[in-house]
Amino acid sequence: MVPTQAAVFQLLSARMTWLGQREAVLGQNVANADTPDFRPKDLREEDFERLVGALGRPASRLSVRATHPTHLDAEPVARIGLAGAWQTTVFETAPDGNAVVLEEQMAKLGETALAYQTTTNLYQKYLGMVRTALGTAR
Repeated sequence: MVPTQAAVFQLLSARMTWLGQREAVLGQNVANADTPDFRPKDLREEDFERLVGALGRPASRLSVRATHPTHLDAEPVARIGLAGAWQTTVFETAPDGNAVVLEEQMAKLGETALAYQTTTNLYQKYLGMVRTALGTAR
């Protein structure tokens, strides 16, 4: 198995793509904070149960089997996309019809940046684990 085709890499890559899309949408909200009748948008995260349900079997000639009761089941592998649907729930609206609350948008941007940093750290840790397993760790 090629390490970059592992479910973990696919999940992390999809997550980073979704976070990038969300940051762009939130940036548009901030840019239109003074536009009359503008409604802020956000992307909905995928439901975790649906993501787990989307996992399939690996396409491999090798099979993994548990030889001890404490071994983990390593069968699920899937390509998972995290692009969500639009949400337009607003908390307050200005007299000109604009519903962008800058504090709310900045908090969402901060959450997105933190999630992106966490995902990047997970990616680096997994890559380090693969390097260790291959004997090429630095």
